Amino acid sequence: MTGMNYFNYIRNNITEILNNLKKTGCLPVSVDIANFSVEPARDRNHGDIATNVALALSKSANLKPRDLAQEIVACLKINDEIESVEIAGPGFINIILKDIFWQTRLVEVLKNGNEYGSIKKDLNKLINIEYVSANPTGPMHVGHGRGAVVGDVLANLLGKVGYRVTKEYYINDAGTQIDILTKSLFFRYQEALGLDVGNMPEEYYPGDYLAELARNLAEKDGDKWVQIIKEEGYASLKQVSIEAMMELIRSDLFSLGIVHDVFVSERDIVNNNEVTEALETLKQKGLVYQGVLEPPKGRRPDDWEPRPQTLFKATQFGDDVDRPVKKSDGSWTYFATDMAYHRDKFKRGFKDMINIWGADHSGYVKRMKSAVVALTDGLGQLDVKICQMVNLMDNGKPLKMSKRSGTFVTLRDVIDEVGKDVVRFMMLTRKNDAQLDFDLVKVKEQSRDNPVFYVQYSHARCCSVLRNALDIFNKSEIDDNDLIKADISLLTDSSEINLIKIIASWPQVVLGAAESHEPHRVAYYLYELSSAFHSLWSKGSKERVSLRFLVPKNRTLTLARLAMVRSLAITIASGLEVMGVEPLEEME
Repeated sequence: MTGMNYFNYIRNNITEILNNLKKTGCLPVSVDIANFSVEPARDRNHGDIATNVALALSKSANLKPRDLAQEIVACLKINDEIESVEIAGPGFINIILKDIFWQTRLVEVLKNGNEYGSIKKDLNKLINIEYVSANPTGPMHVGHGRGAVVGDVLANLLGKVGYRVTKEYYINDAGTQIDILTKSLFFRYQEALGLDVGNMPEEYYPGDYLAELARNLAEKDGDKWVQIIKEEGYASLKQVSIEAMMELIRSDLFSLGIVHDVFVSERDIVNNNEVTEALETLKQKGLVYQGVLEPPKGRRPDDWEPRPQTLFKATQFGDDVDRPVKKSDGSWTYFATDMAYHRDKFKRGFKDMINIWGADHSGYVKRMKSAVVALTDGLGQLDVKICQMVNLMDNGKPLKMSKRSGTFVTLRDVIDEVGKDVVRFMMLTRKNDAQLDFDLVKVKEQSRDNPVFYVQYSHARCCSVLRNALDIFNKSEIDDNDLIKADISLLTDSSEINLIKIIASWPQVVLGAAESHEPHRVAYYLYELSSAFHSLWSKGSKERVSLRFLVPKNRTLTLARLAMVRSLAITIASGLEVMGVEPLEEME
């Protein structure tokens, strides 16, 4: 990893100690020394790092936790980068690292530059992230935007730690909603031709986007589609409708800075007999049968029918009930096609799959996971992240409709109003499974209550300090090689050390967010980092002149502080890059 993961550094140190204790007979050889945690101390006043190693191993070692802890502490004290080690409570170990340990981390940041926090080696491990996958029936809404950002940033995170990531979009182009879309477009097309078609049926899709598309179709083709529909039905126009909607969706995604690697069509999955093959695979395993499901309690789902059905034994893999794979008309259920689609992912080499879904799909998770296990003999792994609703507001008042969609505020409306970077950042200010308030007025405020501004302002302030330093050194540029040579031992104030500690934790944040599939951790981290910097800025400006970053009469001290500021700018830029947000060098 480009930049030390200091938790792993301490873990490795402790593991070496445990192995030595085994050699000297202080610890039984049979003790498994892998299962212990090394993490930030809950209370920073107690230390930088805490470990439960003595508690975790004491039982198998047949030792009292504090006795084992004393053995480990005695060895840790030999490490000349550790300031102090204490045993707390029943046997926890709290560790404080010396200032020089933290100061040295700045050199790592400056040497690695934009790669700081990355893992350069290729893990040669494929991961498929499917996200957005909105029905191609209209423009994207703000909820789609949240799933799009969560998926895209998670893909960036996994790529940063060495995975080979494929970003995928599944086009739901085989259901009844496409028939409704096509008929809605034809209705608008006839209107554009000036034909009297009466009132639009309630089940059709409203919104100006279809009227606009219909006008373009009428201008391009005249009335030819009227005759085609009479003679051939809607098949040809259906394809035109899908292509037009996907072009609209791709455009919306591009405006948010998102480009998928792969688009997979549901119709292709069906037409290529993938569903039939998937069900045949399950039949051969004895996982499909004919049966009648008990009526579910409460609201009945769309796929329940009071008749014998073809059912998949989902309960055998942890689901609540077995699931139908065929409708009464003989067509496949959505679940059946989704099963085939995930089998197709596995066939393409993806054992690890991540799906980003909207809140309305939360009840679908267990069945899909059970299907992946069944179809891949347990070799495939599916993680599903549910994105809860986005409450879009204008200065505290709910916004619900727009003229373009006819029913909701479009994602493009919001991007046009506040910009893609604001949208991307705000979508990660809450964990994906919590509802998110997005206020179009609040995100424009210049205050610490607006996390987008707060983080961008910290980066702009760093750039301002670095620009103003040029006059002190009579240079047109101060490069990182100059800063690497700075006397960083001069950075001794508690606020400076605290800021450096947070900078040093970036590699661990990246790895933790990637492994847990929680991209919101990056936004949280950047806010904490910016808060520490702004606090130091205020302390230097108001309380102690000696803490100002630029001290013209002391170039040595100034250079050390510039090394810290530049390291901070690199770290913020690295985090914003993961989020797909451009770091600003100047702000009004």
